[in-house]
Amino acid sequence: MNGNEILRTVDAIHRDKSIDKEIVFEGIEQAILSAARKHFGEEADIEVHIDRNNGNPTVRNGGKDVDSDELGDLLGRISAQTAKQVMIQKIREAERDTVFDEFSDLRGQIVTGVVTRLEGGTALVNLGKVEALLPRGEQIAGEGFRVNERVRAVVLEVRKAGSRVKIILSRTHPDFVRRLFELEIPEVSERIIEVRSLAREAGYRTKVAVSCIDSNIDAVGACVGVRGARIKNITGELGGDERIDIVRWNDSLQVLVPNALQPAEVEDVILCPMLGRVIVLVREDQLSLAIGKRGQNVRLGSKLVGWDIEVMTREELDEQLDRTVQAFSEIPNITPELAESLVSQGFLSFDDLSVIEPDQLAEMGGLTEGQTNEIIEFAEHESERLEEENRQRRALEKQHAAASAAVQAAEALAPPVTATRPVDGEAGV
Repeated sequence: MNGNEILRTVDAIHRDKSIDKEIVFEGIEQAILSAARKHFGEEADIEVHIDRNNGNPTVRNGGKDVDSDELGDLLGRISAQTAKQVMIQKIREAERDTVFDEFSDLRGQIVTGVVTRLEGGTALVNLGKVEALLPRGEQIAGEGFRVNERVRAVVLEVRKAGSRVKIILSRTHPDFVRRLFELEIPEVSERIIEVRSLAREAGYRTKVAVSCIDSNIDAVGACVGVRGARIKNITGELGGDERIDIVRWNDSLQVLVPNALQPAEVEDVILCPMLGRVIVLVREDQLSLAIGKRGQNVRLGSKLVGWDIEVMTREELDEQLDRTVQAFSEIPNITPELAESLVSQGFLSFDDLSVIEPDQLAEMGGLTEGQTNEIIEFAEHESERLEEENRQRRALEKQHAAASAAVQAAEALAPPVTATRPVDGEAGV
Protein backbone atom coordinates (compact mmCIF):
# COMPACT_ATOMS: atom_id res chain seq x y z
CA MET A 1 0.00 0.00 0.00
CA ASN A 2 1.81 3.12 -1.25
CA GLY A 3 0.90 6.79 -0.93
CA ASN A 4 -1.30 6.87 -4.05
CA GLU A 5 -3.23 3.80 -2.93
CA ILE A 6 -3.81 5.35 0.48
CA LEU A 7 -5.11 8.57 -1.10
CA ARG A 8 -7.46 6.61 -3.38
CA THR A 9 -8.74 4.59 -0.41
CA VAL A 10 -9.34 7.71 1.65
CA ASP A 11 -11.14 9.46 -1.21
CA ALA A 12 -13.36 6.43 -1.97
CA ILE A 13 -14.43 5.98 1.66
CA HIS A 14 -15.05 9.72 1.98
CA ARG A 15 -17.34 9.72 -1.07
CA ASP A 16 -19.18 6.46 -0.40
CA LYS A 17 -19.68 6.80 3.35
CA SER A 18 -19.70 10.61 3.75
CA ILE A 19 -17.00 10.28 6.38
CA ASP A 20 -14.51 13.06 6.98
CA LYS A 21 -11.14 12.35 5.33
CA GLU A 22 -9.27 13.09 8.54
CA ILE A 23 -11.13 10.26 10.29
CA VAL A 24 -10.14 7.86 7.49
CA PHE A 25 -6.48 8.96 7.68
CA GLU A 26 -6.52 8.39 11.43
CA GLY A 27 -8.03 4.94 10.90
CA ILE A 28 -5.27 3.94 8.49
CA GLU A 29 -2.62 5.29 10.89
CA GLN A 30 -4.19 3.19 13.64
CA ALA A 31 -4.09 0.13 11.40
CA ILE A 32 -0.40 0.69 10.63
CA LEU A 33 0.31 1.23 14.34
CA SER A 34 -1.42 -2.04 15.26
CA ALA A 35 0.55 -3.98 12.66
CA ALA A 36 3.84 -2.30 13.68
CA ARG A 37 3.37 -3.27 17.31
CA LYS A 38 2.77 -6.86 16.31
CA HIS A 39 5.92 -6.71 14.21
CA PHE A 40 8.24 -4.86 16.62
CA GLY A 41 6.60 -5.82 19.91
CA GLU A 42 3.89 -4.27 22.07
CA GLU A 43 6.44 -2.38 24.18
CA ALA A 44 8.03 -0.68 21.17
CA ASP A 45 7.80 3.13 20.95
CA ILE A 46 6.04 3.44 17.60
CA GLU A 47 4.96 6.65 15.86
CA VAL A 48 2.92 6.65 12.64
CA HIS A 49 2.10 9.61 10.41
CA ILE A 50 0.57 9.80 6.93
CA ASP A 51 1.22 12.87 4.79
CA ARG A 52 -2.21 14.34 4.05
CA ASN A 53 -1.03 15.66 0.66
CA ASN A 54 0.82 12.75 -0.98
CA GLY A 55 -0.41 9.88 1.24
CA ASN A 56 3.10 8.63 2.03
CA PRO A 57 3.31 6.94 5.45
CA THR A 58 6.16 7.45 7.90
CA VAL A 59 6.84 4.97 10.71
CA ARG A 60 9.32 5.68 13.52
CA ASN A 61 10.50 3.03 15.94
CA GLY A 62 12.29 4.36 19.00
CA GLY A 63 12.71 7.73 17.33
CA LYS A 64 14.28 6.28 14.15
CA ASP A 65 12.57 6.00 10.75
CA VAL A 66 11.82 2.46 9.61
CA ASP A 67 13.66 1.80 6.33
CA SER A 68 11.71 1.48 3.10
CA ASP A 69 12.11 -2.29 2.72
CA GLU A 70 10.89 -3.03 6.23
CA LEU A 71 8.12 -0.44 5.81
CA GLY A 72 6.99 -2.11 2.57
CA ASP A 73 6.90 -5.47 4.32
CA LEU A 74 4.97 -3.90 7.18
CA LEU A 75 2.41 -2.30 4.85
CA GLY A 76 2.03 -5.62 3.06
CA ARG A 77 1.24 -7.24 6.38
CA ILE A 78 -1.41 -4.60 7.09
CA SER A 79 -3.49 -5.46 4.04
CA ALA A 80 -3.58 -9.06 5.14
CA GLN A 81 -3.87 -8.67 8.88
CA THR A 82 -5.25 -5.69 10.72
CA ALA A 83 -6.21 -2.94 8.29
CA LYS A 84 -9.60 -4.39 7.44
CA GLN A 85 -10.71 -4.84 11.06
CA VAL A 86 -9.43 -1.44 12.18
CA MET A 87 -10.93 0.38 9.20
CA ILE A 88 -14.28 -1.35 9.57
CA GLN A 89 -14.40 -0.28 13.21
CA LYS A 90 -13.41 3.29 12.36
CA ILE A 91 -15.95 3.47 9.54
CA ARG A 92 -18.73 2.18 11.80
CA GLU A 93 -17.87 4.70 14.48
CA ALA A 94 -17.73 7.52 11.94
CA GLU A 95 -21.05 6.46 10.39
CA ARG A 96 -22.61 6.30 13.85
CA ASP A 97 -21.33 9.78 14.70
CA THR A 98 -22.58 11.15 11.37
CA VAL A 99 -26.06 9.67 11.87
CA PHE A 100 -26.11 10.81 15.50
CA ASP A 101 -25.24 14.39 14.57
CA GLU A 102 -27.77 14.45 11.72
CA PHE A 103 -30.70 13.17 13.77
CA SER A 104 -29.73 15.15 16.87
CA ASP A 105 -30.36 18.25 14.74
CA LEU A 106 -33.77 16.79 13.83
CA ARG A 107 -34.88 16.29 17.43
CA GLY A 108 -38.42 17.65 17.72
CA GLN A 109 -38.88 17.69 13.92
CA ILE A 110 -41.18 15.52 11.79
CA VAL A 111 -39.67 12.65 9.80
CA THR A 112 -41.37 10.23 7.44
CA GLY A 113 -40.47 6.56 7.19
CA VAL A 114 -41.76 3.11 6.26
CA VAL A 115 -42.72 0.46 8.80
CA THR A 116 -40.44 -2.53 8.24
CA ARG A 117 -41.67 -4.82 11.02
CA LEU A 118 -43.67 -4.95 14.25
CA GLU A 119 -42.31 -6.32 17.50
CA GLY A 120 -44.62 -6.52 20.49
CA GLY A 121 -46.49 -3.36 19.61
CA THR A 122 -43.31 -1.44 18.74
CA ALA A 123 -43.03 -0.41 15.10
CA LEU A 124 -39.59 -0.37 13.48
CA VAL A 125 -39.47 2.47 10.96
CA ASN A 126 -36.93 2.77 8.14
CA LEU A 127 -35.79 6.38 7.83
CA GLY A 128 -33.32 5.70 5.02
CA LYS A 129 -29.95 5.72 6.76
CA VAL A 130 -31.16 4.11 9.97
CA GLU A 131 -34.05 2.26 11.56
CA ALA A 132 -35.95 4.05 14.31
CA LEU A 133 -38.29 2.76 17.01
CA LEU A 134 -41.88 3.91 17.45
CA PRO A 135 -42.82 2.34 20.82
CA ARG A 136 -46.39 1.46 21.70
CA GLY A 137 -46.38 4.18 24.37
CA GLU A 138 -45.54 6.82 21.73
CA GLN A 139 -48.35 5.73 19.40
CA ILE A 140 -51.77 7.38 19.49
CA ALA A 141 -54.30 5.28 21.37
CA GLY A 142 -56.18 2.93 19.07
CA GLU A 143 -53.96 3.26 16.03
CA GLY A 144 -52.16 0.32 14.46
CA PHE A 145 -49.63 -0.01 11.66
CA ARG A 146 -48.95 -2.51 8.91
CA VAL A 147 -45.65 -3.46 7.33
CA ASN A 148 -44.72 -1.17 4.39
CA GLU A 149 -47.08 1.53 5.66
CA ARG A 150 -45.73 5.09 5.59
CA VAL A 151 -45.77 6.87 8.93
CA ARG A 152 -45.02 10.37 10.21
CA ALA A 153 -43.62 11.10 13.66
CA VAL A 154 -41.34 13.49 15.49
CA VAL A 155 -37.83 12.56 16.59
CA LEU A 156 -38.15 12.29 20.37
CA GLU A 157 -34.77 10.95 21.47
CA VAL A 158 -31.39 10.21 19.85
CA ARG A 159 -28.62 8.39 21.69
CA LYS A 160 -25.57 6.29 20.94
CA ALA A 161 -25.85 2.59 21.74
CA GLY A 162 -22.50 0.89 21.15
CA SER A 163 -21.69 1.08 17.46
CA ARG A 164 -25.28 2.03 16.59
CA VAL A 165 -27.57 5.01 17.03
CA LYS A 166 -30.90 4.47 18.77
CA ILE A 167 -33.66 6.81 17.56
CA ILE A 168 -37.01 6.98 19.33
CA LEU A 169 -39.99 8.44 17.48
CA SER A 170 -43.25 9.78 18.90
CA ARG A 171 -46.72 10.54 17.61
CA THR A 172 -48.08 11.50 21.04
CA HIS A 173 -45.71 14.36 21.86
CA PRO A 174 -47.20 17.90 21.62
CA ASP A 175 -44.45 18.83 19.15
CA PHE A 176 -46.04 16.44 16.64
CA VAL A 177 -49.15 18.64 16.48
CA ARG A 178 -46.99 21.77 16.46
CA ARG A 179 -45.03 20.53 13.40
CA LEU A 180 -48.24 19.49 11.64
CA PHE A 181 -49.48 23.06 12.04
CA GLU A 182 -46.28 24.26 10.39
CA LEU A 183 -46.72 21.80 7.50
CA GLU A 184 -50.42 22.41 6.86
CA ILE A 185 -50.71 26.14 7.61
CA PRO A 186 -48.37 28.38 5.56
CA GLU A 187 -48.89 31.35 7.87
CA VAL A 188 -47.52 29.30 10.77
CA SER A 189 -44.44 28.10 8.86
CA GLU A 190 -43.82 31.70 7.72
CA ARG A 191 -44.12 32.91 11.34
CA ILE A 192 -47.01 35.25 10.48
CA ILE A 193 -49.11 33.20 12.91
CA GLU A 194 -47.33 31.93 16.01
CA VAL A 195 -48.31 28.92 18.10
CA ARG A 196 -47.84 30.45 21.54
CA SER A 197 -48.83 27.45 23.64
CA LEU A 198 -50.02 23.89 23.11
CA ALA A 199 -51.49 21.29 25.47
CA ARG A 200 -52.29 17.77 24.34
CA GLU A 201 -53.74 14.48 25.48
CA ALA A 202 -52.95 12.34 22.46
CA GLY A 203 -55.87 10.63 20.80
CA TYR A 204 -58.46 12.65 22.70
CA ARG A 205 -58.05 16.41 22.71
CA THR A 206 -55.56 19.20 22.02
CA LYS A 207 -55.75 22.90 22.80
CA VAL A 208 -53.67 25.35 20.74
CA ALA A 209 -53.29 29.05 21.49
CA VAL A 210 -52.28 31.19 18.51
CA SER A 211 -51.51 34.84 17.86
CA CYS A 212 -50.79 36.88 14.72
CA ILE A 213 -48.44 39.77 14.03
CA ASP A 214 -50.85 41.09 11.37
CA SER A 215 -54.04 42.51 12.90
CA ASN A 216 -55.81 42.07 9.55
CA ILE A 217 -55.48 38.27 9.72
CA ASP A 218 -57.80 36.16 11.83
CA ALA A 219 -55.35 33.71 13.41
CA VAL A 220 -58.00 31.20 14.47
CA GLY A 221 -59.80 31.32 11.12
CA ALA A 222 -56.56 30.89 9.17
CA CYS A 223 -55.69 27.80 11.19
CA VAL A 224 -59.13 26.28 10.69
CA GLY A 225 -59.13 27.00 6.94
CA VAL A 226 -61.96 27.27 4.45
CA ARG A 227 -64.72 24.94 5.63
CA GLY A 228 -62.26 23.50 8.12
CA ALA A 229 -59.99 22.07 5.42
CA ARG A 230 -56.69 22.78 7.15
CA ILE A 231 -57.65 21.50 10.57
CA LYS A 232 -59.23 18.42 8.97
CA ASN A 233 -55.89 17.55 7.38
CA ILE A 234 -54.22 17.76 10.78
CA THR A 235 -56.87 15.73 12.61
CA GLY A 236 -56.77 13.20 9.76
CA GLU A 237 -53.04 12.66 10.37
CA LEU A 238 -53.85 12.14 14.07
CA GLY A 239 -56.33 9.39 13.28
CA GLY A 240 -59.48 11.49 12.99
CA ASP A 241 -60.66 11.10 16.60
CA GLU A 242 -58.56 13.76 18.30
CA ARG A 243 -60.38 17.03 18.81
CA ILE A 244 -58.37 20.24 18.35
CA ASP A 245 -59.51 23.49 19.99
CA ILE A 246 -57.85 26.61 18.57
CA VAL A 247 -58.04 29.68 20.81
CA ARG A 248 -56.68 33.22 20.64
CA TRP A 249 -53.64 33.96 22.75
CA ASN A 250 -53.68 36.98 25.03
CA ASP A 251 -50.96 38.18 27.38
CA SER A 252 -53.62 38.95 29.98
CA LEU A 253 -54.69 35.92 32.01
CA GLN A 254 -58.05 37.57 32.53
CA VAL A 255 -58.67 37.08 28.80
CA LEU A 256 -56.57 33.99 28.08
CA VAL A 257 -58.07 31.75 30.79
CA PRO A 258 -61.69 32.09 29.52
CA ASN A 259 -60.38 31.42 26.00
CA ALA A 260 -58.55 28.32 27.24
CA LEU A 261 -61.72 26.92 28.86
CA GLN A 262 -63.88 27.25 25.75
CA PRO A 263 -66.58 26.25 25.00
CA ALA A 264 -67.58 26.94 28.62
CA GLU A 265 -68.75 30.46 29.53
CA VAL A 266 -66.72 32.04 32.35
CA GLU A 267 -68.20 34.64 34.73
CA ASP A 268 -65.07 35.77 36.53
CA VAL A 269 -61.35 35.06 36.85
CA ILE A 270 -59.54 35.50 40.18
CA LEU A 271 -55.73 35.41 40.10
CA CYS A 272 -53.74 34.00 43.03
CA PRO A 273 -50.13 34.89 42.11
CA MET A 274 -48.57 33.56 45.32
CA LEU A 275 -49.79 30.05 44.46
CA GLY A 276 -49.69 30.28 40.67
CA ARG A 277 -53.39 29.51 40.70
CA VAL A 278 -56.44 30.88 38.92
CA ILE A 279 -59.91 30.53 40.39
CA VAL A 280 -62.53 30.51 37.64
CA LEU A 281 -66.15 31.19 38.50
CA VAL A 282 -68.89 29.78 36.27
CA ARG A 283 -72.64 29.31 36.46
CA GLU A 284 -73.98 26.01 37.72
CA ASP A 285 -75.06 24.95 34.22
CA GLN A 286 -71.54 25.61 32.89
CA LEU A 287 -69.65 23.76 35.64
CA SER A 288 -69.47 20.32 34.03
CA LEU A 289 -68.65 21.84 30.63
CA ALA A 290 -65.79 23.90 32.08
CA ILE A 291 -64.34 20.92 33.91
CA GLY A 292 -64.86 18.56 30.98
CA LYS A 293 -65.05 14.79 30.86
CA ARG A 294 -62.84 13.40 33.64
CA GLY A 295 -61.45 16.91 34.14
CA GLN A 296 -59.94 17.03 30.66
CA ASN A 297 -61.00 20.56 29.70
CA VAL A 298 -59.69 22.25 32.84
CA ARG A 299 -56.54 20.09 32.83
CA LEU A 300 -55.63 21.06 29.27
CA GLY A 301 -56.56 24.69 30.00
CA SER A 302 -54.13 24.69 32.94
CA LYS A 303 -51.32 23.34 30.76
CA LEU A 304 -52.11 25.90 28.06
CA VAL A 305 -51.88 28.95 30.33
CA GLY A 306 -49.21 27.57 32.68
CA TRP A 307 -51.27 28.19 35.84
CA ASP A 308 -53.33 25.81 37.97
CA ILE A 309 -57.02 26.40 37.26
CA GLU A 310 -59.71 25.64 39.82
CA VAL A 311 -63.30 25.86 38.58
CA MET A 312 -66.23 26.48 40.92
CA THR A 313 -69.48 28.36 41.20
CA ARG A 314 -69.72 31.59 43.16
CA GLU A 315 -71.78 29.83 45.86
CA GLU A 316 -69.10 27.14 46.22
CA LEU A 317 -66.41 29.80 46.52
CA ASP A 318 -68.32 31.69 49.22
CA GLU A 319 -68.80 28.50 51.23
CA GLN A 320 -65.12 27.58 50.79
CA LEU A 321 -64.01 31.04 51.92
CA ASP A 322 -66.12 30.88 55.08
CA ARG A 323 -64.87 27.39 55.98
CA THR A 324 -61.25 28.30 55.35
CA VAL A 325 -61.32 31.55 57.33
CA GLN A 326 -62.81 29.68 60.28
CA ALA A 327 -60.26 26.84 60.02
CA PHE A 328 -57.30 29.19 59.67
CA SER A 329 -58.45 31.28 62.63
CA GLU A 330 -58.00 28.24 64.87
CA ILE A 331 -54.33 27.91 63.96
CA PRO A 332 -51.96 29.21 66.67
CA ASN A 333 -50.51 32.68 65.90
CA ILE A 334 -53.04 33.41 63.13
CA THR A 335 -55.48 36.26 63.78
CA PRO A 336 -58.85 36.54 62.02
CA GLU A 337 -57.40 39.42 59.99
CA LEU A 338 -54.44 37.32 58.83
CA ALA A 339 -56.77 34.42 58.05
CA GLU A 340 -58.86 36.64 55.79
CA SER A 341 -55.71 38.03 54.15
CA LEU A 342 -54.45 34.51 53.40
CA VAL A 343 -57.79 33.50 51.94
CA SER A 344 -57.87 36.63 49.77
CA GLN A 345 -54.50 35.52 48.31
CA GLY A 346 -56.00 32.16 47.30
CA PHE A 347 -54.93 29.96 50.23
CA LEU A 348 -58.01 27.77 50.58
CA SER A 349 -56.70 24.71 52.42
CA PHE A 350 -54.13 23.51 54.91
CA ASP A 351 -52.27 21.97 52.00
CA ASP A 352 -51.97 25.41 50.36
CA LEU A 353 -50.79 26.96 53.60
CA SER A 354 -48.17 24.25 54.15
CA VAL A 355 -46.23 25.36 51.05
CA ILE A 356 -46.19 29.10 51.71
CA GLU A 357 -42.79 30.77 51.85
CA PRO A 358 -41.98 31.58 55.52
CA ASP A 359 -40.78 35.10 54.71
CA GLN A 360 -44.03 35.86 52.85
CA LEU A 361 -46.11 34.62 55.76
CA ALA A 362 -44.00 36.62 58.24
CA GLU A 363 -44.44 39.78 56.17
CA MET A 364 -48.21 39.34 55.83
CA GLY A 365 -48.79 38.83 59.56
CA GLY A 366 -45.86 40.62 61.18
CA LEU A 367 -44.74 37.29 62.67
CA THR A 368 -41.45 36.02 64.04
CA GLU A 369 -39.55 33.13 62.48
CA GLY A 370 -40.66 30.81 65.28
CA GLN A 371 -44.32 31.75 64.82
CA THR A 372 -44.22 31.19 61.04
CA ASN A 373 -42.54 27.80 61.48
CA GLU A 374 -45.19 26.80 64.02
CA ILE A 375 -47.97 27.79 61.61
CA ILE A 376 -46.46 25.88 58.68
CA GLU A 377 -45.83 22.77 60.81
CA PHE A 378 -49.44 22.88 62.05
CA ALA A 379 -50.70 23.21 58.46
CA GLU A 380 -48.54 20.28 57.31
CA HIS A 381 -49.85 18.10 60.12
CA GLU A 382 -53.47 18.98 59.41
CA SER A 383 -52.98 18.43 55.69
CA GLU A 384 -51.57 14.95 56.29
CA ARG A 385 -54.38 14.13 58.73
CA LEU A 386 -57.09 15.17 56.28
CA GLU A 387 -55.39 13.27 53.46
CA GLU A 388 -55.33 10.12 55.60
CA GLU A 389 -59.00 10.54 56.46
CA ASN A 390 -59.85 10.95 52.77
CA ARG A 391 -57.79 7.89 51.92
CA GLN A 392 -59.62 5.79 54.49
CA ARG A 393 -62.96 7.11 53.30
CA ARG A 394 -62.16 6.23 49.70
CA ALA A 395 -61.05 2.74 50.76
CA LEU A 396 -64.29 2.25 52.72
CA GLU A 397 -66.38 3.42 49.77
CA LYS A 398 -64.48 1.00 47.54
CA GLN A 399 -65.21 -1.87 49.95
CA HIS A 400 -68.91 -0.98 50.07
CA ALA A 401 -69.05 -0.82 46.27
CA ALA A 402 -67.36 -4.22 45.99
CA ALA A 403 -69.74 -5.75 48.54
CA SER A 404 -72.75 -4.28 46.73
CA ALA A 405 -71.49 -5.65 43.42
CA ALA A 406 -71.00 -9.11 44.99
CA VAL A 407 -74.57 -9.10 46.33
CA GLN A 408 -75.94 -8.10 42.93
CA ALA A 409 -73.90 -10.84 41.24
CA ALA A 410 -75.17 -13.45 43.71
CA GLU A 411 -78.77 -12.37 43.17
CA ALA A 412 -78.29 -12.59 39.41
CA LEU A 413 -76.97 -16.18 39.68
CA ALA A 414 -79.65 -17.41 42.12
CA PRO A 415 -82.35 -19.63 40.53
CA PRO A 416 -85.67 -17.85 40.07
CA VAL A 417 -88.45 -18.57 42.58
CA THR A 418 -91.59 -19.76 40.77
CA ALA A 419 -95.06 -20.08 42.24
CA THR A 420 -97.05 -23.29 41.53
CA ARG A 421 -100.84 -23.58 41.38
CA PRO A 422 -102.16 -26.08 44.00
CA VAL A 423 -103.65 -29.30 42.68
CA ASP A 424 -107.36 -29.82 43.26
CA GLY A 425 -107.94 -31.12 46.75
CA GLU A 426 -104.54 -29.91 48.05
CA ALA A 427 -104.00 -26.89 50.22
CA GLY A 428 -101.91 -24.13 48.72
CA VAL A 429 -98.80 -23.17 50.57
